[in-house]
Amino acid sequence: MAQLSIVTAPDPRLKVRSAPVERVDAALRRFMDDMLETMYAAPGIGLSAVQVGVPRRVIVIDVAGEGEPPQPLRIVNPEIRRRGDQLVTYEEGCLSLPEQYADVSRPGSVVIGYIDENNQPRELEAEGLLATCIQHEMDHLEGILFVDHLSAVKRSIILRKLIKARKGKALKSA
Repeated sequence: MAQLSIVTAPDPRLKVRSAPVERVDAALRRFMDDMLETMYAAPGIGLSAVQVGVPRRVIVIDVAGEGEPPQPLRIVNPEIRRRGDQLVTYEEGCLSLPEQYADVSRPGSVVIGYIDENNQPRELEAEGLLATCIQHEMDHLEGILFVDHLSAVKRSIILRKLIKARKGKALKSA
């Protein structure tokens, strides 16, 4: 397995709509394992393929709590089939927007259809943090970042902080 480079905002690659996957094969399984290794090392609880520069409809998630055994999900071509009526708000962050957080409201439960790592169709009912994480990662597949759910002012503040941090890193490494 290998760690991949995470694309950070405001990189335009994060705004691209991801293409469907035709079939899960050994190469895609290795890629999903690399995505999981990258996500765990970051550390994070979800990662989409577009965040590592590959605009394909692939996400990995693991919302296991500290001290719990890993519960990785490898999800290909996810589709939301049902959304719950009740909204929940979580403070969201994103590996592509390092050290930036904001409250985002989303449906508290979802049912998704997807293809698993063995190329089998699956359905998953999720609620709470898992539902939020799935929706966050699926947004990435559409070129949507969590800051796109915020007011223009809040989004602008966060993006300016990221640009400033990137310039600071560039100066330090020069």
